[in-house]
Amino acid sequence: MLELLGTGWDQAALAQVAHLRVLLGRYRGHSELAAHIDTMRELSPEFARMWAERSVAQIRSRTYALHHPLVGELTLHGELIALPDAPSCCGLDLFAAEPGSASEQALRELGSP
Repeated sequence: MLELLGTGWDQAALAQVAHLRVLLGRYRGHSELAAHIDTMRELSPEFARMWAERSVAQIRSRTYALHHPLVGELTLHGELIALPDAPSCCGLDLFAAEPGSASEQALRELGSP
């Protein structure tokens, strides 16, 4: 993932950790989530540092600047979509490139045989 996100890795990781705090608050008492966070803190000094910052942010939409080893630079917009029939689920992340953009063309290349 580090290679894919390149220089944007730290910013994306901080946002995900801040969003994880939102989920921990939403699903209080969820032992598997708490255990996962504890494991991440033990295994990753970077995660432990970010967790200690205590940032909280709900992520609904974001833009990723990615570097794919086969097609190069990609800019993708992501939206977190709630799933009404699955209230225990955080949602579904959907990603898309701007229509007509070089990123859309690159995604088409990746999807072709």
